[in-house]
Amino acid sequence: MTRPNAKGWCPGAYHPMMSGDGLVVRVRPVLTRLEQSQVLGICVAAQDFGSGIIDLTSRANLQIRGVQKQNHNALLQRLNSLDLVPDDPALESRRNFLISPFWKKGDLTHRLAQALTARLCEMPKLPPKVGFAIDTGTAPMFLNDSADFRLERTPSGELLVRADGMTRGHIVAEDEAINALIEMAHWFNENRTDTLKRMAPLTAKKVLPVQWQGTLRAAPASELTPGMHELGAVYGAAFGKIEASRLSNLISSTGANAMRITPWRLFIFEGADLTDTTDFITGVADPLLRVDACPGAPLCETATVKTRGLARELAPFVKRDLHVSGCAKGCARPRRCAVTLVGNAGTFDLVHDGAPWDEPVQTGMMPGTLKDCIGEN
Repeated sequence: MTRPNAKGWCPGAYHPMMSGDGLVVRVRPVLTRLEQSQVLGICVAAQDFGSGIIDLTSRANLQIRGVQKQNHNALLQRLNSLDLVPDDPALESRRNFLISPFWKKGDLTHRLAQALTARLCEMPKLPPKVGFAIDTGTAPMFLNDSADFRLERTPSGELLVRADGMTRGHIVAEDEAINALIEMAHWFNENRTDTLKRMAPLTAKKVLPVQWQGTLRAAPASELTPGMHELGAVYGAAFGKIEASRLSNLISSTGANAMRITPWRLFIFEGADLTDTTDFITGVADPLLRVDACPGAPLCETATVKTRGLARELAPFVKRDLHVSGCAKGCARPRRCAVTLVGNAGTFDLVHDGAPWDEPVQTGMMPGTLKDCIGEN
């Protein structure tokens, strides 16, 4: 089966998306990093102009939820005062890239991110969801995350440009890396179609130039987990949902000087020790780390079921990864999962080892019947 049509674009600061609880306003932190003052400021803004809920997204962005239309301009002014919308509005949506959260000032990742940002205006106009990954630590971390054009390392440490969907890329010097990305973006634009709008589906149908398929990337890095890291304390947010007041309290009490965002529902407090808290995930054994769930009804107008309360209830009984999706689009995890529950006309369908739009093995299941079914998988 094929995935149902999802929204063809992602919200931004200047172009928010309407949801069941109001506008969703996305903030793209520069280099995925926020100073403590910016974290505190965005928390206040989320409470003043929204519902007080902030999402961590799979693109390592933040989303302020529940913003009323009449408050959008005031929110933009507040974000601007915090230096959180530094882009030209015409370019803001193009700054759609993942950056290794472990970058250090002046290192290769930092330099490449700055160079790509400076040259976004030279990119062709790409479909809204298309993105870049600057994954140039010693080993790639974003192999399961959404990106169409990837900068990575070879096993011997050389810089590699790779098209998503391909196992091999081509080696470039640092001063040619952005030129290579721009060249690949033009190739993509010249060959994409109305139905092939992302690089991986396109490379499955269209042969890349041979010179772009020469060298394997390095083996993947181990997953980041809650706990202590060289940079500071790593916390998790169940389903990526954060209450602004609780985030504000935590960063103030820990004295962290900055917050780094990841695409894995985890964030890093720079220079801080791990604090025992029930507001966020602090241990690797927490079952909520294995569960994905979208906002569901009534926050999403497409969903027909409530999701996150059920996901939290089922988490302790899950032996493998679980995805609770409000509809077949599967926005929280648009890929395969060991166990997927899909909302369908107020009930749930069950998919084993598949995506939400795949053929279910059971249909029409009521929430009260799911615990035993999940425990068997």
